[in-house]
Amino acid sequence: MPLVCTLNAARILDAATRILGISHDEVGQLALTTEAGAHGLSLLPYFEGERTPNRPNAKGVFSGMNLANSNRADIARAMIEGMLCGLVDAVDALEKLGVGVQRILLIGGAAKNPGVAPIASALFGREVLIPPAGEYVADGAAKQAAWALLGQMPTWDLGKVSHHESKATPHVMDKYRTLRDNTANW
Repeated sequence: MPLVCTLNAARILDAATRILGISHDEVGQLALTTEAGAHGLSLLPYFEGERTPNRPNAKGVFSGMNLANSNRADIARAMIEGMLCGLVDAVDALEKLGVGVQRILLIGGAAKNPGVAPIASALFGREVLIPPAGEYVADGAAKQAAWALLGQMPTWDLGKVSHHESKATPHVMDKYRTLRDNTANW
């Protein structure tokens, strides 16, 4: 089973709450008040190194900061976009290995943030699904075990799933990839 791992997802939102002095929900709401791309502000969210790509000693980088975008809304947006761009990178790594990605399902604490789903849909360029809170890691392990034992994949009812679809923002990923590639040797 293919797997990618990122060290810097929800913890980036924790950092945003500390930097901005507001709650997780407020970070998401604030991020949605500004344009995609945060007026040129980008974040490479390698706060603790990274695993996809494999850069264990990397550090986080804000890029493109100027007087116009050094405000709370653009910082909130750049932090959410940076976190999610790392996940898009991870999905891209799977696709390069020939894995067909059929859906984007966001789970965990960060998925509850009001800014994450719409921004994720724009960055992934496709619909994002968010199921109700649950124990999806344990459920997935049980499903795999049942599949191995029974020889067929059991059905998995996720419950009431919310669907989010936003206009694609490839320019945000382009800036992120440029920043990622330009800091490869840092």
